Amino acid sequence: MNRFSSRASTRARRAQRTEAAPAASLPVDLPPKPTSGAPIEEPVEMPATYTDIKVSLHERLLDEINLSAIDKLSPEQFADEVGGLIKELLESDKTSLNTKEQKQIILDVIDEIKGLGPIEPLLKDATVDDILINTHAQVFVERGGILELTRVKFKDDRHLLRIINKIVSTIGRRVDESQPLVDARLLDGSRVNVVIPPIAVDGPLVSIRKFSKMPFTMEKLVANQALTQNMADILQGVVECRLNVLISGGTGSGKTTMLNAMSAYIGSRERIATIEDAAELQLQQDHVVRLETRPPNIEGQGEVRMRELLKNTLRMRPDRIIVGEVRGGEAFDMLQAMNTGHDGSMTTVHANTPRDAMTRVEQMVGMAEMDLPTRTIRMQIASALHLVVQVSRLSDGGRRVTSITEITGIEGDILQMQEIFHFVRLGTDEDGVIHGEYRATGIRPKFMEQFITRGIKISADAFDPDRAMGVGGDDDAV
Repeated sequence: MNRFSSRASTRARRAQRTEAAPAASLPVDLPPKPTSGAPIEEPVEMPATYTDIKVSLHERLLDEINLSAIDKLSPEQFADEVGGLIKELLESDKTSLNTKEQKQIILDVIDEIKGLGPIEPLLKDATVDDILINTHAQVFVERGGILELTRVKFKDDRHLLRIINKIVSTIGRRVDESQPLVDARLLDGSRVNVVIPPIAVDGPLVSIRKFSKMPFTMEKLVANQALTQNMADILQGVVECRLNVLISGGTGSGKTTMLNAMSAYIGSRERIATIEDAAELQLQQDHVVRLETRPPNIEGQGEVRMRELLKNTLRMRPDRIIVGEVRGGEAFDMLQAMNTGHDGSMTTVHANTPRDAMTRVEQMVGMAEMDLPTRTIRMQIASALHLVVQVSRLSDGGRRVTSITEITGIEGDILQMQEIFHFVRLGTDEDGVIHGEYRATGIRPKFMEQFITRGIKISADAFDPDRAMGVGGDDDAV
């Protein structure tokens, strides 16, 4: 026991502290432990005293255990040690719990010590895509594009802030009143955004975009009706021909998912450099170098912005550069890289249409303070970018590729674009499910010449406008 705690030395102190503690009873029928592969149930709703007991046990255990020894124990040993201590504390407090309740509270306290407390079961639930914490009192999740209010709660804002600090400290970041906004990531790669008071008026806010352990492949996107097989074949050819791609879409529309899926077609012999604010890309190639921005420290020093990372990346001999998302002046450096031998590079941008995406890129180049004429900026865009893939999250929660558009050049001061495929919405059923189909516009893209020279074969009627393609990827005659 010495390696974990010193029980003998603390029993007397415990007795004094809890001598007059009233007994508590929690007659709750807890759910059985879920089987492997099944969605993990949210914690059963319990009286408020349960949360109080759990948080109190956690705080007291931190005084009792030898924190430096935790990592030396196996999960089973750790659970046994914590279980023994919790039972002693409950007995000394005269807290009455049945066997199921004791097992549940042991698991919950372990989550508090080694995990992220009340949301740990949600992080383990494979059906949950997003976890949205609106102060200590509300936790929403997104499953299949639909938001649901859970019964998970924190004891108070102090409890939630402790979990927040555990998240940000693991990657060397901080959050306080002087820096109330922070982007971070969990150890599994999940992306986290935190906002605390005074910016967050009602209490701390946390948004977690979970990291998929099994990244979406293009085949899975086709099976999920995000696009058709014909469109997927075109995108594969685009990557193999080393065309520069901009993936455009709104928040939560699937930009990063599409970027991951398309990147799978990059050759294994190429050196790929990725640049992100919070690393979340899941490239499968062997030769990948990953860079991540860094915020300033408490003295306001040490910040590393995306522009600096992009400039440094050019000295690292990459074959392709992938920027998780362009948001500011780094758009200029990205275009420069695409125009100077780094063909086949990709990035994403927040925009609702391909034309809006071009406007956004133009505005962000202006943020680089280069004082370039509008026509010069548009010429840079036209020569650097070849394709815009527009993704959208529809009202039924489905995520689809709603447009594939080619950038063909510039005439006068106007960027020339031509849409190749688009999603046509046909109606909505009584359950709110959107029905539609993918259609070609009939335009044969200019990059087909590169497909031919590289031996990439595409169906002869791939661009036939009279050939409707169902959302499931099956081709149906009009």
